[in-house]
Amino acid sequence: MISGSRVVVVVPAYREAERLPSVLASMPPEVDRVIVVDDASHDGTFDVARRAADPRVIALAHDRNRGVGAAIATGYARALEEPAAHESARDAFVVMAGDGQMDPRDLPALVAPIARGEADYVKGNRFAKDALHAMPRARFVGGKILSALTRAALAIEIDDSQCGYTAIARDACARLDLASLWPRFGYPNDLLAMLARDGARIAEVPVRASYPHARNKLGARHVPMIAAVIARAYLRRVGRG
Repeated sequence: MISGSRVVVVVPAYREAERLPSVLASMPPEVDRVIVVDDASHDGTFDVARRAADPRVIALAHDRNRGVGAAIATGYARALEEPAAHESARDAFVVMAGDGQMDPRDLPALVAPIARGEADYVKGNRFAKDALHAMPRARFVGGKILSALTRAALAIEIDDSQCGYTAIARDACARLDLASLWPRFGYPNDLLAMLARDGARIAEVPVRASYPHARNKLGARHVPMIAAVIARAYLRRVGRG
């Protein structure tokens, strides 16, 4: 727990059998439950999660590949089944990817605004630190552009819309229509749109930009899809979609 708030970490994972053990081993002691959602991998990712020695770990698996957004929605749904710390607790559900790109040292800072009752959803902001040197150049530029488009589309102040390192309050998560969350890349923008429509308080905290390996699942081919999600969010906001 952190400040009396129960902390559940959702780990979406696709073909992460090699990296998942180190991610699970790095979970801070303040984490109460870890929910790994294997998105129909064929490399033994689910078995790695299922055999984890950490008793906090629960392993779930999709029967077909549905996308990272769908894996997070599955994890959120299972997190809502976890008992609350107490009736008035501000429990937090944190997303940490299975590829090791989220630094566990930043987790308490993500949870703190929720535990204090100051925010309903907290996003990591990689640009608040030395992201220009830590992030691949194309990802830095693309993230800046997509964040600017998201700000304009949703009329909210957000500096790093694409960062997947997030925390959401239990009650805010319970109000989400998880079944309609965009299932693949672009889910952060769709989730922000849902929360903005719900009047949720959205905050950002600085997090480290960590890229411990060369493989990058998000590429230029995904940009049109993410842009379409942002455009859809704008049309819904102005009443045209």
